[in-house]
Amino acid sequence: MNLWLLKLIFKNNTTMNKLFFFFCFSICTLAIAQQSSVYKLQSPDNELEIWVNVSDSITWSVNKGNQRIIAPSSILMTLEGDEMLGINPEVVNVKKEEFSSVIKAINYKKKDVEDHYNELILQFKNNFGLIFRAYDSGTAYRFFTTRKEKITIVSEEANFNFSDDYMIYIPYANDPVYDNYQVSFENIYQHIPLSKINKDTLGFAPVLVELSNGINAAITEADLESYPGMFLKVGNKKFSIKGDFAAYPLKEKQGGHNGLQSFVTERSNYLAMTDGTRNFPWRILIVSTEDKELLNNDMVYKLAAPSRIKDVSWIKPGKVAWDWWNDWNISGVDFIAGINTKTYKYYIDFAADYGIENILLDEGWAPKGEILETIPEINLEEIISYGESKGVGVWLWSGYLPLARQMDEALATYSKMGIKGLKVDFMNRDDQKMVDFYYEISEKAANHNLMLDFHGAYKPTGLQRTYPNVVNFEGVRGLENVKWSNTDFPLYDTRIPFIRMLAGPMDYTPGAMNNANKLNFRAVNSAPMSQGTRVHQLALYVLYEAPFNMMADNPTNYIRESESTEFIAAIPTIFDETIAVGGSIGEYAAIARRKNNTWYIGAITNWNSKEINLDLSFLPEGAFEAVIFKDGVNANRRATDYIKEVRRVSSKDTLEIHMANGGGWAARIYPVM
Repeated sequence: MNLWLLKLIFKNNTTMNKLFFFFCFSICTLAIAQQSSVYKLQSPDNELEIWVNVSDSITWSVNKGNQRIIAPSSILMTLEGDEMLGINPEVVNVKKEEFSSVIKAINYKKKDVEDHYNELILQFKNNFGLIFRAYDSGTAYRFFTTRKEKITIVSEEANFNFSDDYMIYIPYANDPVYDNYQVSFENIYQHIPLSKINKDTLGFAPVLVELSNGINAAITEADLESYPGMFLKVGNKKFSIKGDFAAYPLKEKQGGHNGLQSFVTERSNYLAMTDGTRNFPWRILIVSTEDKELLNNDMVYKLAAPSRIKDVSWIKPGKVAWDWWNDWNISGVDFIAGINTKTYKYYIDFAADYGIENILLDEGWAPKGEILETIPEINLEEIISYGESKGVGVWLWSGYLPLARQMDEALATYSKMGIKGLKVDFMNRDDQKMVDFYYEISEKAANHNLMLDFHGAYKPTGLQRTYPNVVNFEGVRGLENVKWSNTDFPLYDTRIPFIRMLAGPMDYTPGAMNNANKLNFRAVNSAPMSQGTRVHQLALYVLYEAPFNMMADNPTNYIRESESTEFIAAIPTIFDETIAVGGSIGEYAAIARRKNNTWYIGAITNWNSKEINLDLSFLPEGAFEAVIFKDGVNANRRATDYIKEVRRVSSKDTLEIHMANGGGWAARIYPVM
């Protein structure tokens, strides 16, 4: 019945008028109460605030003090049957709690990870909910559902609205094949206003937005499992970006490099079919007030699922003598170098002499498209046996598709033979089916005591915590690109530790011994060189997180440059403590890391020279000796020029560091009696 008709009926009855007024007032009051409920969650230090508004929709916003980080942004997940989790929601339970613990990290940049946060759980009618967390260094939220039957996710809205046209660092999805979701996840950063993001292009996380007052806001995700990864694109509001997700594959076609890839040629109209009771990926906002804070952030690791491997004692990554980058170009030997048994035994000898834990047989050891056969020039059993006699582990490279098709047999075969791990390449997707592959092979490889290094991979989302046998990821425009590209690497090198490294370790593959300044650099596939100085390359072994870290150049060059090689070989790949010494995005970065009682320091700059003061107050009391590598006085002319210095230092010292154009500085500091 219409309200005007009720009024007509009751207009001559005072009592009824009063009852009618009370009825309308109650209904309106109830409607207002249902329209808006606001929940506030603060970080433990009370600096960050999450505001969640539940009315006819759900929005979230984030403040730091008086500054708006994220303007109100909608949250929504749509299921099959047009069921919208977030439209006209009804809160049935609210829980707020503080948590504080210490995560004992495995193969990480520190031994102990302080995990302190406040949590808000909103449970809604229809068996779904949202979890919000506020850390001192950022915020996160995720959906969860509690349903008996499987569900189909049609779409998700993850919006990040900003209040002004701030500058963003965003890497566009490069060279897509068939659709925009099939990419290598390797590109340089566009540093542009939010309003200038290409509307027809996807970006991939992490991205970083520079707000006013020196505040940065980085966006990424964690605990991605059985769900597509989050790309980012222009949002629906001014100065907004939003998540975008690959739909589930329906048809695929073999293709790409040597037929190793599986391209999606047709997709469904949904993102994922999944269990009805589960947690969905975390949507993460990392907030810093100084650039250097980004160099030592643990948000993704904290939000990842804990280890599912009970015994991790066999997982020992380390460094690896790598073949592919240097094109097997060894010299001074009495055999033809190439993909053959004698060459790899030479690599093993080199690794053993310098204490390098592994060698890798990259592409070419097996016939094209194969995984269970070797070419005639390779005696794999002999190589493995020789490596064992020298204390050097052997890894194998594999393309995605051959391994996916024969996964169980390949893992069992190579584990039995004594292979230590597999470098898996050319996935180039992050739809639900591909994400499921990552988890399947990680679990099965662990069951066979095999480690994994993912190339052609999407960014890390914490899988290395859940399956610690996963010891590195690409998802970065690494040193391989100098073989064919004139990218500004010193600029890129000084951006990625603040942005890409927020997601986790990165297989950048440093270690070039042929180094060039900007004028002399050439992209040469078979005899590659790096941009920037020799010490720039040395410093990357400290600066970049990489539990499994390549030595990209060939053994002949390393033997010739034994002073640099010995320094690199002595740097661990996992650490007990990490300190962000200093940095400015795209200008310079400096990190100190400790293993046992020895400290390692790495600093790099872009193509501009840099002077910094290094305060050693992080050292404990006592006397220390520092082995220092610094750019030589002629490093701007000849990038291989460096100076090695050994000197006494203490916690009271401040060192004046000069880095040449594209330069670096590196040190190993250990206690002395």
